[in-house]
Amino acid sequence: MPRTPVEEMTPDELASFAKEIVIRKLSERAHSRSDLASALARKQVPEGVVEATLAKFEAAGLIDDEEFARSWVQSRQRSKGLSSRALANELRTKGVDDEISKEVLGELDPQVERESAHRLVQTKLRSMSRLDDTTKIRRLTGMLARKGYAPQVAFDVVRTELGAEAAPLESM
Repeated sequence: MPRTPVEEMTPDELASFAKEIVIRKLSERAHSRSDLASALARKQVPEGVVEATLAKFEAAGLIDDEEFARSWVQSRQRSKGLSSRALANELRTKGVDDEISKEVLGELDPQVERESAHRLVQTKLRSMSRLDDTTKIRRLTGMLARKGYAPQVAFDVVRTELGAEAAPLESM
């Protein structure tokens, strides 16, 4: 909270206040332009000051929605195993332009996405040894669906992994 209410600040104080907020947010992690605009709006910074401040940070290369999207997608796909469909939804909620999202998501390798689905299922299967196959299929495909995978991909991956799980037992 500023020492002086926003309504009573001079234009220079407003600009400094907005700059402080943006620097603090960007020091935590990368943000989209829309995220930063929302943070400034929540602090009741006037729209003109918001636009001027964000334009300066963009000109300096400190705000770049395309780079933010690329970084976000790589991080979320690696850490959460999300599909491109789920990532597109997340980028939309972050205020990233649909054209930028399409471009960044178009760079994803479908095989890497499928491998992520396999890893998710393999990890989850370790804790499901006592369940019957029908329950495993339902839970695993549900998990993949929540991560944004298409039904056919989810069923294919689950079928493959359940087959791989059963194969070592059959060879004994």
